Parts: sequence; C-alpha cells; structure tokens
Amino acid sequence: MATPLHPRSGFSDDVVAAVLADVVASGARVFAISGVQGSGKSTLAAQLAQAADAHGLRTAVLSIDDVYLDRDMRQALARDVHPLLATRGPPGTHDLPLAFATLDALRDSGAAHLPRFDKLGDQRRPRREWPRVSGIDLVVLEGWFIGTPAEDETALRAPINALERDEDRDATWRRWCNAALARDYPALWARIDRLLFLQPPGFDIVPEWRWQAERALHADTPSATAMDRAGIDRFVQHYERVSRQALRTLPAIADTVLALDAARRPTTPAPVATRPRTSPAG
Repeated sequence: MATPLHPRSGFSDDVVAAVLADVVASGARVFAISGVQGSGKSTLAAQLAQAADAHGLRTAVLSIDDVYLDRDMRQALARDVHPLLATRGPPGTHDLPLAFATLDALRDSGAAHLPRFDKLGDQRRPRREWPRVSGIDLVVLEGWFIGTPAEDETALRAPINALERDEDRDATWRRWCNAALARDYPALWARIDRLLFLQPPGFDIVPEWRWQAERALHADTPSATAMDRAGIDRFVQHYERVSRQALRTLPAIADTVLALDAARRPTTPAPVATRPRTSPAG
C-alpha cells in the first residue's frame, strides 16, 4: 500500500521507524539525508530526530543551509568571480570550515553551538542565537546535494538550461561551482557515516515541488515576499546541473535509497539498502 507523503504532513511512522532501525544497526554518529528541493528531507530529518530521541538517542539536526555564506560574502564572489554566485545554495556558497568544526565537535564531544541561517535576512544569525547542544549521540545532516561528486570537465561545455545559456555563456560559473564541488566538499562527505538518498522520479518534478513549497510558505507567512511561478522556474535552474548529477550518481553512492513518486509517496515500504553496513567512521 502506498504511504502518503508530503512535507507538511510527513512520512509515515513505518518509514521513519525503518530509517531509525538502519541508523541504530549501522551505529552511525552522523547520518545524512540527501534529496532535491522539495523532496521532504528536512521533514524526515525532524521526524527521525524525534524518533531517535524517543529511542534514547540524543539527536541534533544540522542542515547544509545553516552554513551558507552571508550575503556580503556572496556579493564579493559575484563581483570577483561571476554574478550568479550571489544566489546561495550551489557548491561554493557554503562556509565549509564552519560545517567541519561543528560536525567534528559533535563527534568528538557531543557538544556544540549549532549554526543557524536567517533566510529572510540572508545572513547567518548571531552566534548568541545558535542553540547549544550537549550529550549528542546522533547528528542528522540534511541537504539537497549531500554526497554528490563533481562532473567531468567535458560535461560542463554545453549549457543545460536557459540560465546557463543566457547568463553563463562562457561557463565560468558552472566551472567554478564544479571545481568547488570537486575540491572542497569531499571532506564534508567524508564526515558522514551513512547516507540516505530521497530519489525523485526525475528532475522535471522539482519546479513543481518548489512551487508547492513557495505557496505553503506564503500561506504560513503572508508578509513574506513570495516568488511567482516564473521566478521559481528560473530559481531552480541554479540547481539543475548539480541536481541532475545527484540523480545520476547518488543511487549507487548512497547507503540506502527511498524512491518517491511525483506525489512524494514512497514506492517501497522502506528505504532500500544499496551498500552493506560498515563500522562507523572514527
């Protein structure tokens, strides 16, 4: 029987229990959830943390969004490298040393201040506002391209959408992001003990999922500035290349895969293991 799934209602108890069972059996200290925009990764992360806490595992949730570079830093990249780097999210727009330090502290001592990013203000919240956690047994890390490897250089030559064709004609932006993905992010992926990939039916569903999320955000916060559908369609093109690379590669890289249909319903009762469990990283 198909299990209803929507980011606003959440995954079924059976799915969450299966993910938790995998965490416990693997002994993972850092468990990552990867998935394209709108796939429900932040919802699953919150549900998993609640279930893990009930199981006796003190859990902290960290999103890759929490370590965005501030707007001023991205504006400097936009000025010095390419204008498209003003948009947060693609590889190269994160404060990776902060991510490393946070995860290392949680693994070593179980205690850290968790960074938090103010998306409306487009800057990291002051450190005094970061929650302090201690005694942490499990870290759930979630993000839209976690675990994704860089593309081969030859794949970058031809644009894959209108944004690349019209605003990155010489491929400077996509080459810079891909170089950052190859050079800087493997050290983050290496800090992950086990990876779950939420696999959509394809990239073409992402604009619709992102549009649904935008409407939900506006319904919850009417005062917030909302993008129209054309804005959404342009926005997701910033992430299309790396998202497609994730779709090509992560099913074979992730330890478990949970396939979703266009309505975000799992197509199997539980995540499917693609790699044997191994001892967690020390």
